[in-house]
Amino acid sequence: MNVNGIGATGYPAWQGARKAQQNTAGKSFTAQVNNVASTQPHTTTIYMKTDDMLYSGGNGTGLSFYIKYADGSTEDNPTVIAKGVDENGDEFEKTIHINKVNPKSATVVEMRALEAHMGVKKLGGFTSLPLETGAMGLNDRMDFMDMFQKQISDMKLLSQKKAAAYYQYSMQAYWDFMNKK
Repeated sequence: MNVNGIGATGYPAWQGARKAQQNTAGKSFTAQVNNVASTQPHTTTIYMKTDDMLYSGGNGTGLSFYIKYADGSTEDNPTVIAKGVDENGDEFEKTIHINKVNPKSATVVEMRALEAHMGVKKLGGFTSLPLETGAMGLNDRMDFMDMFQKQISDMKLLSQKKAAAYYQYSMQAYWDFMNKK
C-alpha cells in the first residue's frame, strides 16, 4: 500500500521498491549463475519429415522423434520404428506394434504412431491428441481416453464448441480402434 508516497517498507515508495529489488536480484542472480554453471547446454534435435516417415516432431519436454514403417510390417500386423532423442537428450529406438497400442495406457510415441497409421485428422495440421501430451516424456504412460474427456470438458467450459467437437471426433477414432481389437 502506498500512502502519501510512503510504501509498505516504511521508505518512500520509489526507494523501498528499489531496495527490495536490489536485494532480491543479487541473491537471485548468484543462484542463477551457480545453476547455469552446473547444467549442460540445452540442444534440440529436429528431424525433417521425409516421404517415408509417418511422423516427425516432438513436444515441449525436448522429446523429438520420427516414425517409419518397419521392414516386415504388414497390413495385418503394422509395425513401426520410432527413433529420436528423449527429453534428457539420450537417443532411443523403439519398435511399436500398432495392434498392441492401448490408448488407455500409452506413451505419446505410441499414440503418435497410432495417429499416423490411422490417418486421424490433425487439428490445425499438428495433432489429434490432447494438449496435455506436450508435457509427456518418452516413457510416461497415460490414459489418453481420460485426457480426451478432460480436454472436451475444458473446451465446453470455455465455450469452444468447434474444438470440443474436434476432440470428440478424435476420441471416437481411438475408441473405434480399441473396439476393433
